[in-house]
Amino acid sequence: MNGVDTETVVVGELTAHLARPVDWTVGNGAMLVLPMITGIDSQVRGFAADIAAAGMTALVWDPWHGPTADDTPRPRLFELMAGLDDDACLAEMDALLAYLRDELGFERIGVVGYCLGGRFALLLGARYPLLRNVIAYHPSIWEPAAANHTRDAVTEAATIGAPVMVLHAGNDDILSAHTLGALRGALEARESGATIVHVYPGAEHGFSSPVRHGNPVNKAASALSWPQALAFAASTLAP
Repeated sequence: MNGVDTETVVVGELTAHLARPVDWTVGNGAMLVLPMITGIDSQVRGFAADIAAAGMTALVWDPWHGPTADDTPRPRLFELMAGLDDDACLAEMDALLAYLRDELGFERIGVVGYCLGGRFALLLGARYPLLRNVIAYHPSIWEPAAANHTRDAVTEAATIGAPVMVLHAGNDDILSAHTLGALRGALEARESGATIVHVYPGAEHGFSSPVRHGNPVNKAASALSWPQALAFAASTLAP
């Protein structure tokens, strides 16, 4: 994409994908991007490029330390997902936030996550009070909780201080209407910040992913939601 530079960066023992405008400045802020099960595949790199094209820097966490949907069968990615440890993943995100802050000089940082990354975005928002925004795309909050989900994203969301945007698939087969109601209640009970919940009737879990766009409802939901999410990110990162 014109006007966007991308590279792989090494942060301690981690590698991450970095996308930023050619004329980047710390003044426009940065977004930590938490992928869906696909890892840092072509579609997630596209999301990062969109963020950079909108003037912000994007740093993408690699949950699988290498594999992506571009080169790894989906069943193997599901196996990897079942082995994720909440605290270990959050510690990796801490390291990436420190890189954005201490190495690149960003003071205004937000987070956007998709599916499994959407759940982690909420957990990270509760863990890291300096975040300027939290965007959770169709977060994967299971009911009952998955065996390796040791942290309660709904409960912890009540402590997020930043403005939060949740983009919910109306036909989501993971995040139930009951859990969405509990999440919304936790967010709206906060004493500060903002809560924006967008519901896309008929859209399916993961509707932001191009592989889901054979369903025109998913494609329309993605096309409508993404510009709004980018605008929310930019406005909350503004000086």
